[in-house]
Amino acid sequence: MTDGPETTVDPEQLSYEAARTELVEVVRQLEVGGATLEESLALWERGEALATVCQRWLDGARERLAAATDEE
Repeated sequence: MTDGPETTVDPEQLSYEAARTELVEVVRQLEVGGATLEESLALWERGEALATVCQRWLDGARERLAAATDEE
């Protein structure tokens, strides 16, 4: 699988947009199929890590919005 996302970057270092873009690509690759079991497991694990990062970004944004509206 040489056309997949760059998996050497720590997901925690990615912006929300970068993590989401890579997550979309991981899902696409899993849906297309054709990967070995080992490759599929690696993609799944990467996708889980990326989804966690995206959720953290969204939770942080919600907290900032809630704090901003509480101040008003």
